[in-house]
Amino acid sequence: MRHCKGTSNNSGLVAAIFFLLGMGTLLPWNFFITAMNYFTGRLNGIGSSNVTEQADPDPYMFNNLSVLIAQLPLLLFTFLNSFLYQLIAEKVRIAGSLVFILLLFILTASLVKVEMTQDHFFSITMATIWLINMFGAVLQGSLFGLVSKLPPRYNSLFMSGQAVAGIFSGIAMLLSNILETDSESSALGYFITPCVATLLTLCCYLILPHLVESLTLVKVKLNDESGLEANGKAVLTESDSESCNKLYEHKQEPTEEKSTVPQVFKKIWVMASCVTCVFAVTLSVFPAITVKTKPKGFFEGKEKIFLPLCSFIVFNVMDWIGRSLTSRIQWPSKQSRLFPLLVLLRVVFIPALMLCNVQPRNYLPVLFDHDMAYLVFMSLFAMTSGYFACLSMSYASQLVKPKDAETAGALMTFFLALGLSLGAALSFVFKKIV
Repeated sequence: MRHCKGTSNNSGLVAAIFFLLGMGTLLPWNFFITAMNYFTGRLNGIGSSNVTEQADPDPYMFNNLSVLIAQLPLLLFTFLNSFLYQLIAEKVRIAGSLVFILLLFILTASLVKVEMTQDHFFSITMATIWLINMFGAVLQGSLFGLVSKLPPRYNSLFMSGQAVAGIFSGIAMLLSNILETDSESSALGYFITPCVATLLTLCCYLILPHLVESLTLVKVKLNDESGLEANGKAVLTESDSESCNKLYEHKQEPTEEKSTVPQVFKKIWVMASCVTCVFAVTLSVFPAITVKTKPKGFFEGKEKIFLPLCSFIVFNVMDWIGRSLTSRIQWPSKQSRLFPLLVLLRVVFIPALMLCNVQPRNYLPVLFDHDMAYLVFMSLFAMTSGYFACLSMSYASQLVKPKDAETAGALMTFFLALGLSLGAALSFVFKKIV
């Protein structure tokens, strides 16, 4: 067999682009919510000369409403994207969403230094949250549909990129706390960074078709020279041309009638249930409960370091490790009954984290007050979250025919969003219980 010369570098670039696309889907929102102190400060009149001191520490219920306003469009538009994605071209959905997200963050950054009433600021912020998550839902659903048509390696890279986005926002919070920058300066950094990242993501997406096309052309040339072409498919087995083969085969696939959404769902419902359960468990305690954990032990008296480091950075690093492991290990198999059982068993992390040193408390006792216990629970909690979420998404596309992979990816994104919404709802209940 001959090697697919020149494809290794291009396939590596394609892999890097899917990693950056994954990072670009979540980095803007992760940085947006990292600036919560800025939003609550402006709404409470902190640092403003034209308002009196507020008696109510959260007069607009911003924390609760921001979660609600974020989850509604995420759930609604991932659902609509599952059914309507064929009506709008992929490039319009992905590139258009990125452009609007970029414009929204430019607007948000420009308002940092603009004086306005708290009511106007609240209304603009709520509208921005809705729109960011609306376009984010379309973007994420479309990209998951795209990556589902490719080998599992790309799914792992895409989801690993999403985890790395959380690491960057955690590091930004840690540096802001260490340097003790004011909320406005921090907010500017939090909003300008997603502008740069979104622009980079858009550029990466726009050059992706050209890289895929070059891989295809190289392969066709190889087939013609070698006489190995048969029915539009080549016989190449070298590991460095695997990506070239897969991309080409999907591109050259003959037109077939796609299965309906219900037909696809019947094949992937177990994986859809698993990804919903994974994110419902994760979001039920992270970050709503975990951010209230107080240090006792190694980090006692260092709360400004403990929160970003032990809650956000540790979670996102271990989540990234879990997602990355799926490129090497796929256990249990997609047919195994053990897979959904292990996903369900993750519920044990909910009481484990609630029984750590979470303050203030209402009813539950503290059983694990040392930092080390919290770090062990958080690490296992995050790693299993990333591992099972990534495997669920990857297995779903393997359970359907290639022509239905995009539908499966779009459906799985909806159930991912459903898990996020259920977890967010449960977090309100658990905050009352703890």
